[in-house]
Amino acid sequence: MGSPRVAIVVTGDEIVRGRVSDRNGGMLARWCDAHGMAVLGMAVVGDDPQDITRAVRAGIGSGADLVITTGGLGVTHDDLTMRAVAEATGRALALDPVALDLVRAAVASSAARDRVAAHIREATDRKQAMLPVGGDMLAPVGTAPGCVLEHEGRLIVVLPGPPFEADRMWDAATGHPAIAALIARAGGPPTLTLRLHGIIEPEVVGALADIPAATREGARLGICAKAGELELTLADRVPDGATLLADALDRAFPGATFTRHGRYVEEIVADTLLAHGARLAVAESCTGGMLGARLTALAGASSWFRGGVIAYDNAVKRDALGVPEDILADEGAVSVACAAAMAEGARTRLDAAWGVSITGIAGPGGGTPAKPVGTVMIGCAGPNGTVVDTHHFRGDRSLIRERSTVAALHLVRRCLTAHGA
Repeated sequence: MGSPRVAIVVTGDEIVRGRVSDRNGGMLARWCDAHGMAVLGMAVVGDDPQDITRAVRAGIGSGADLVITTGGLGVTHDDLTMRAVAEATGRALALDPVALDLVRAAVASSAARDRVAAHIREATDRKQAMLPVGGDMLAPVGTAPGCVLEHEGRLIVVLPGPPFEADRMWDAATGHPAIAALIARAGGPPTLTLRLHGIIEPEVVGALADIPAATREGARLGICAKAGELELTLADRVPDGATLLADALDRAFPGATFTRHGRYVEEIVADTLLAHGARLAVAESCTGGMLGARLTALAGASSWFRGGVIAYDNAVKRDALGVPEDILADEGAVSVACAAAMAEGARTRLDAAWGVSITGIAGPGGGTPAKPVGTVMIGCAGPNGTVVDTHHFRGDRSLIRERSTVAALHLVRRCLTAHGA
């Protein structure tokens, strides 16, 4: 029967008009890919019920085994996804008494609810509890229930729009017997997920051309470029095909692969620090806290992350991190010497075994012929001294900051590995 096929429909005028960035579609697509389910496409439509109906019908007509919608389950006039799904499947909407009880329980604790007239409260509660006939309710994470609907051999899952709610409700939906059966049919994630640092896509194209055809064709290979990294997903076409291809790529790019199991670099840094009872501190200038944010997004970060300093102004570099005035005056804030002093300052002043620093010119202005936009110095200070890497990143301000953050994480990873932590 092959891998289950999925179509995703993201709804919301705020997304179509660019006022809000979609997060649900990406979350669902990544989940499906990681579980061996093929995403056929993703439609983004506004809050017009006819547009949503057409998108759901198109998903069904595309041959998808599963159509997932997100958004449009709230109380306002433009929350119309349940109605559109009912229309797309030729069903009526009906009040679900259990759903109504759950909606009422979810909204009962809202202090602002008393400011709304009783008849409006009742109408909005009932609106959220209307489901397509024959649908199985998904309990609300916020206030709006979702549903799972079987239609002509296909499954339709209706999820809310707020990302936290969509994520939690999708997790619950995967336990529905029909969806669980699809997941079981998918057979699980790709055999291997390699992450490489410092390699670009054309290099992989060249390497693949030199790998024997039998090895190349023994695995299905997907390539996704990230900021400073490549993610390669490999699934067996023949027994051990993914492993053999991964081995060949490792030989082509010695030391570039930092995981075969899809782990993020910050997870590897965290586990290495934790295993050796060491702690890390950061000093950031042009990234403005992005490195610290990425590290502390991991649960349990307090066990290995000491803290950080956002030293944007030179006076903060000098006063908070101890960067000598003559370095700032003679060599500048974007220099090897300043990056080294910032990393050592973070390490010593925050009482950490390791310190990492980022200082650079993210643009769009501020560059010079000697130090153009994209020039970034990254330092790592540890028990055996300090290392500084100089980078010349391309891209806009956002991309330069992101690449700088990734490069800093990899410098720490390499230093930890070289030191044995």
